[in-house]
Amino acid sequence: MHDETTHPHDHAHDHGSETGGEARERWKHDGVRVIPGDSLDSNTAQTPGMFRQAAINHARVGAQKIWAGTVAIAPDAKTGVHHHGALESVIYVISGRARMRWGDRLEYVAEAGPGDFIFVPPYVPHQEINADPDQPLHCVLVRSDNEAVVVNITDVEPVERPETVHWVDPIHAHP
Repeated sequence: MHDETTHPHDHAHDHGSETGGEARERWKHDGVRVIPGDSLDSNTAQTPGMFRQAAINHARVGAQKIWAGTVAIAPDAKTGVHHHGALESVIYVISGRARMRWGDRLEYVAEAGPGDFIFVPPYVPHQEINADPDQPLHCVLVRSDNEAVVVNITDVEPVERPETVHWVDPIHAHP
């Protein structure tokens, strides 16, 4: 943590020839931003069956390396099959029950509930399913670039019975 009293630092040096006052004024508008939950942007790439809204991207806040937003899926609904190109994605489940299918024929499946994180590597074809027939699924999404890359795939013939895959922590292996 930065403490001005014990580690004095002239922030004007961080911004070329800006004076201290100019740097402070810049931070006022280019520093931390709070995006209210009721002002998310639905003008982002969509996939049938889900509703994405952007909170953080280049156009909204100047983000250079990340995209973040929300997704909602109606009870007992599923999305179209898609991937996110070269981007890595993280999904955090806020409420509901997420069933993820993935693979060239959606041959793998796993489920996640509130408080769980889901990692989707680049180019992995996947489908989100709301496994709860009564409640909507709400998640937060974060991607490794500032653009909302979505490649919808329409010619997938899913296997009838996908194989359940349980995550094994490679760092803290269980005996």
